[in-house]
Amino acid sequence: MNNNVSLENLNNTEIFLMIIQEIFESKVDAKRAQQNHAYMKYKFTFIGMLTKERRGITQKMVKAYPFKDMKEVTYVVKKLWGMEKREYHLAAIQLLASYKKIWDGSTINLILYCMVRNSWWDSVDNLNAECLSHFYLMYPQETYITKYWYMHKSIWMQRSSIIFQKSYKEKTDVALLSENILNASKSTNFFIQKAIGWALREYAKTNKEWVIDFVANNNLPALSKREAIKHLG
Repeated sequence: MNNNVSLENLNNTEIFLMIIQEIFESKVDAKRAQQNHAYMKYKFTFIGMLTKERRGITQKMVKAYPFKDMKEVTYVVKKLWGMEKREYHLAAIQLLASYKKIWDGSTINLILYCMVRNSWWDSVDNLNAECLSHFYLMYPQETYITKYWYMHKSIWMQRSSIIFQKSYKEKTDVALLSENILNASKSTNFFIQKAIGWALREYAKTNKEWVIDFVANNNLPALSKREAIKHLG
């Protein structure tokens, strides 16, 4: 810790940010960082931490320095999201997810803030699994807005409209899933076509017959079809 800084003069959010940076930066592994950099198509730089280690440190920090309201959570999430190293972005998702008990209807704005910034499949899929899917279970009346995401300039918003229900099983809004898939079905983007297949493959674990019928009766990209029926025999 920086000996020139007195914790007495800092608030909880400042302490959290200072300490997590000091801990993360002490874990630099240049070789692993370069491997991660290459794996992510050179879009982000890395500290080189293992996922298990990053998650463990973040969890301990969340417990050690709890925030009193969503204003503080939002401040720290945005600060982490603005940092260069990818591990901070993923820690921000974990932090946000850990405060579900105090989420309110406006939390969607913070989730989408992260969704369209420093975006790639790793952050977007984590945001969907850890945050967006939970938000829409809490506020199902708000899911209608996803019907319009296929028009969004961000492919990650388009992808999210398709996969946010991936873990819903029997709670899946099948009409919405169908509409969101068909809205995006003309896309030539790999990540969109893959998402269609992925979402259908997951729902097939709950309703195999519906997925088989949907694939057979709709004009879907070949990649989406292959992914959807991959394990259906």
